[in-house]
This record gives sequence, structure tokens and C-alpha cells, in this order.
Amino acid sequence: MERDLTETTIESATHYEGTILRLRKDQVRMPNGRLTVREVVEHSDSVCMVPIDSEGNVLLVRQYRKPTESALLEVPAGGIEEGESPEEAAMRELQEEVSHIAESLRPLAGFWLAPGWCDEYMYVFLATGLRPSELEQDYDEMVETRRVPLYDTLELIEKGEIQDAKSIASLLQAMRVVGSTGSVDN
Repeated sequence: MERDLTETTIESATHYEGTILRLRKDQVRMPNGRLTVREVVEHSDSVCMVPIDSEGNVLLVRQYRKPTESALLEVPAGGIEEGESPEEAAMRELQEEVSHIAESLRPLAGFWLAPGWCDEYMYVFLATGLRPSELEQDYDEMVETRRVPLYDTLELIEKGEIQDAKSIASLLQAMRVVGSTGSVDN
């Protein structure tokens, strides 16, 4: 039988509120009775997509990420806006970031991005049946699109050219679903 590991919040205070996140500090009582502090970044849920074209290429984005002080190669991703479903957000983000829309969005997985300190949950989709459909990019983003054969992304991961966890996890999940044939019709 598993122990109850729930921590009870005794006190909570917001210390910072920005445009896309809030930082709060919670005093909690652990199951063993000890008091401790948890710092939590609150962020809206998000989506990422593995868009695969009819030739088996995945459309990746390259964009500068200030926290890493470098341009990263990633799967397209973005936040879920108020009142938007994960599927609606995925379609919007595909148009904004890679100028395509998908005939099919298949849920692949979902995960907490950094559960030790952040409450952001990400939904992962396989996007197929791509066709051009552009929305204007967000004013604060500059992205380049790069087409790469899906299975070549393994080498990019090994070489450190794809470094972020959401991209690695979602690409590996897409490969599992697509299978060795490379066909998205499996």
C-alpha cells in the first residue's frame, strides 16, 4: 500500500506576477509533520506538436531562447489561451510557427514540464495531413522552419542539436507511434 505523500498548504503568498507567469511561495506541512517552503512558478498549460509532412519530414522551429542565450531547434509549441482547448491551441500554434494546418491531430502524450517547481502541463500531438495556412507570428517571436526526416532527429538529439526536453520526449513518442515504416497512417 502506498503512503499518502500529500503536502498541506499552510500559507501561500504571490511574490511576483508577470505577463506569462507568477511566482508564489507556499509554506507546507509534509506528511511527517515537518514544515517547509515550496517555491512554485505558475504558468498556463501548453501544447507541442510533431508536424509530419507527406514525405516523412518533421517541421521543426529554430528560435532564440534568452534563458539559454542560444537558438534552439525544437518542435513547435505554445501556450493555451483562455477558453481554448488543447486541440485549438495546437492548430493555432501550427499556423503561427510553421505556417501549416493539420487535417489530423492525434494526442500522443502529456507531461509536467518541471514538476519540482512549475505547474505547467503540456499536451503533445502528432500533426499530419499538413497544408499551408499561415497566421501572423506572435510579435515577440522570430522563428525559422526547418524540415528534417523524422528519424534523422535521433542523430540531432545525440549530437546535442536538439536539447530541450519537450522536443526530445515528443519526437521519441512520435517515432514509437509512426513505427519503423515511417508512415503516419499506422
